[in-house]
Amino acid sequence: MREIIHVQTGQCGNQIGSKFWEVISDEHGIQPDGTYTGSTDLQLERINVYYNEANANNYVPRAILVDLEPGTMDSVRAGAYGQLFRPDNFVFGQSGAGNNWAKGYYTEGAELVDSILDIIRKEAENCDMLQGFQVSHSLGGGTGSGLGSLLISKIREEYPDRMMCTFSVVPSPKVSDTVVEPYNATLTVHHLVENSDETFCIDNEALYDICFRTLKLTTPTYGDLNHLVSMVMSGVTTSLRFPGQLNADLRKLAVNLVPFPRLHFFMVGFAPLAARGSQQYQVNNVAELTQQMFDAKNMMAASDPRHGRYLTVAAIFRGKLSMKEIDHQMVDIHTKNSSYFVEWIPNNIQTAVCDIPPKGLKMSATFIGNNTAIQELFKRVNDQFTSMFRRKAYIHWYTGEGMDEMEFTEAESNMNDLVSEYQQYQEATAEDDGEFEDEGEEGMMEEEVYEEE
Repeated sequence: MREIIHVQTGQCGNQIGSKFWEVISDEHGIQPDGTYTGSTDLQLERINVYYNEANANNYVPRAILVDLEPGTMDSVRAGAYGQLFRPDNFVFGQSGAGNNWAKGYYTEGAELVDSILDIIRKEAENCDMLQGFQVSHSLGGGTGSGLGSLLISKIREEYPDRMMCTFSVVPSPKVSDTVVEPYNATLTVHHLVENSDETFCIDNEALYDICFRTLKLTTPTYGDLNHLVSMVMSGVTTSLRFPGQLNADLRKLAVNLVPFPRLHFFMVGFAPLAARGSQQYQVNNVAELTQQMFDAKNMMAASDPRHGRYLTVAAIFRGKLSMKEIDHQMVDIHTKNSSYFVEWIPNNIQTAVCDIPPKGLKMSATFIGNNTAIQELFKRVNDQFTSMFRRKAYIHWYTGEGMDEMEFTEAESNMNDLVSEYQQYQEATAEDDGEFEDEGEEGMMEEEVYEEE
């Protein structure tokens, strides 16, 4: 079986992660105490992808829960599915990272990282055929960003040929929890660019908008936001967990979605989304799903896909659907909106179909898009970063943990390069032959300079 090891770091990462386990346990018929009470054999057919089978038909998530303070772990344990996780897989420090990336990466986090890697190694050795890792974390705080970056780079070192996929909650323009968010996010993106294979960008503001506009919730809680994220996480990994008509695993997704190794930051969406009262008035068919999932209001990252162009798109459908109809809809979307797709990647929409719909729905679709408009998100973080860094605000908190100011400058220029790469491919046309080669060489030169430094 193609197993996946799930690591959740920091408060935000643990909240999303726990919600994700609730959703998939429900889909696989696993009770909060780990016993199986499902209805079909299909639920157990590939359960090994995410669960280890303990004795007496008990299923234990292959999850590692990490934080630098004990509070988050206590709330996970006290939650509905708290008894599901293996007690040995909770790793926590005592002091917390205090929203400081350097604490998570250099001091507090570095003390914990060996014991986390031991648990990961143990889980990996129990696997039959490890496919990769998925990490849920946020880029704004200290633990998710600092310790998250450290873990991702350590795992990358030890398992270089396995997939590394991250669900990253990026800072949003209006909802900000901490002042030093731009610093933490920039330093983390610097690591994600180098060490991750697929990064699904999610942000709170876009989630709030979906809750207000589409789901008509007047006061959305974090529970509602996390539920949206967990629907996408479950959608992305459906084809690994259930047999389907077309199986797209993480590696196939990455091969089809990432045209250039650094451009692996995706926008995600989910359909159908409808307010509680208006579900019975909605038509559910392939056309409606396709319509909704390509809608800009449905994106879970606050950047508008209409401001950029799609390099590639993956659409994962669930339910008893006709392949012919899906292909027809995809071709239709592509021809009608051809100006929003780069013309130098032909057939850039990939589809996967799985027969088993999510709990309580007839059919659903998960959307993953690699769009050049994601640069808006990095630009925004970068503007905030620059305005603080210019005055060296808050830097002493980071240098006090043994960090060098050069790292800030390096991370900033790496992010600027990323933005300009997205811009370059957004403007590229199928005719520019010679242009890329020179730029590519310049890019290579720059990277070599980095490495020498």
